[in-house]
Amino acid sequence: MRIGVAGIGKMGAAIAARLIEVGHEVAVWNRTPDKARAVAGATAVGTPAQLTQSCEAIISILTDSAALEAVYKGPQGLLSGDVAGKLFIEMSTVVPAAEVALAATVRGKGATFVECPVGGSTGPARQGKLIGLMGADAADADRARPILEQLCRRLEHAGPVGSGAVLKFTVNLPLMVYWQALGEALALARSLPVDPARLMDLLSETSGGPNVLKVRGSGVAAMLKGGDAGPVTFNIDGGIKDMQSMLAEANTRGIDLPLVERTLACYEETKQHRSGGAEVSTVSVYWADRKKL
Repeated sequence: MRIGVAGIGKMGAAIAARLIEVGHEVAVWNRTPDKARAVAGATAVGTPAQLTQSCEAIISILTDSAALEAVYKGPQGLLSGDVAGKLFIEMSTVVPAAEVALAATVRGKGATFVECPVGGSTGPARQGKLIGLMGADAADADRARPILEQLCRRLEHAGPVGSGAVLKFTVNLPLMVYWQALGEALALARSLPVDPARLMDLLSETSGGPNVLKVRGSGVAAMLKGGDAGPVTFNIDGGIKDMQSMLAEANTRGIDLPLVERTLACYEETKQHRSGGAEVSTVSVYWADRKKL
């Protein structure tokens, strides 16, 4: 199948590479053309409209709702031409209302829309081991499933469009809180004569260590010793954006998320002293070493 990918950030590039590896013809578009041209084996195109014209299915994975609006509805956007019969799989992490509104627009032009934000980072994306959180009508989900099953080790159909976004927030919320909680725990343990690598290994074997610690624990240990975390798979800016979206959604539902509010403030402080582009686990290291103000 000829599949287009709109949005060649770290995840978009990994998804495109995976699709090429399993035998699809892949075209790519990115606002920064150099990123699109860097995807080996893919055809880079100049506009989102060209992506739609040349592909049967289009995957979008973009920064936020504003990017969705521009890439889909702009003068040379994905929907600017005849898209009848096309399949759009939308994988961005945005508020549910943005997905619902976009689905209505896409369907109004005779195309199929499935939302499927994913759990996992670039490594699982390259290996086809993401967790897919799908929101779609049943028939549309069935149409998208063959593609998504090549990207995901588990594909959960959460309900109609909008449900996938809610489930993505449900998955990400405890993870965002965890990096802050880990930093506070490490602050307590900082005076112990235990090598950081050994401490991370210990935590990963206890009830205080989620699955992510087995993957990112070595990077945290390296940073605690003044080293580098390794490749950035998800950054602090992404965590801030996700928590802002969680709070916006909670507000529409009349729900209080006090822990998210406080965690967001902690991430924003970390960004001021480190960098929004830093690996998200930098939050843990900043708070492990921070002194009381």
